[in-house]
Amino acid sequence: MDSFWGHLVAFWWLIFPLSAVAGGWWHRFSKEGEIRHRRRLELERLRAGLPPEPSGGGEPQPAESGAPEPGTEDGKAAPSPVQDASRLLADHDAINARWLEYELDVAKMIDFPGMSDVGEPLTVEYLKAKRRADSLRPVGQEELSREDLEAYREAVLAYGHAFDVAERNAHRMKDAAFSPEERERLSRARQLLNIAVDPGSTAPERQAAYRRVRKELDGLLAVPQTAFSALERQIAAALDPSHRPASEEHQG
Repeated sequence: MDSFWGHLVAFWWLIFPLSAVAGGWWHRFSKEGEIRHRRRLELERLRAGLPPEPSGGGEPQPAESGAPEPGTEDGKAAPSPVQDASRLLADHDAINARWLEYELDVAKMIDFPGMSDVGEPLTVEYLKAKRRADSLRPVGQEELSREDLEAYREAVLAYGHAFDVAERNAHRMKDAAFSPEERERLSRARQLLNIAVDPGSTAPERQAAYRRVRKELDGLLAVPQTAFSALERQIAAALDPSHRPASEEHQG
């Protein structure tokens, strides 16, 4: 025991270089951990559709000579709140247009039933995000405050991201969530729908196919009446001689 303490006293000076080495290791470990953390944050931002953070981990950088003033882009004035709101409204409308394609197109509902399945968690999430974005949308010429504008921006971004995720999942899953018998019904409905909208089909064939489409989908998909009404108008327009191509009329 005396020998141990003797060695410890004799080599006490090693504490300082060893501490420096240990400190260097710890600094390197902390730095690598910080880099990994930043990479994870950047990946999450990309998944959410947000722009990447500026280089330097988001720390303020000194302004370079000749650089644009803060709040400008390439020397141009930053958009006004009204212009900013207009862009957000356009983005919101674009997402709603994509959503309507699945609400009004019976063929898309058959091909990608997950987009209208309220039992699918991802569908529920995008519908919640849609309701929030719609609720924060300015009415008419209403001018939003800075806080309300930022809340609306976040809601539109969240809506777009949730819709993208749900759409990718629906395209990947297709009819995998249905039983074999239900998949057969979906397949028959899709074939009948092709007949109903086929310009080469006769009027009785189209009408019979349309009725059978509704029967196959009854209790299987929650197809809104607006979608069936759009399909009916499509079929009616094709059956109207005034809407037929001239070549088809001459053949008749």
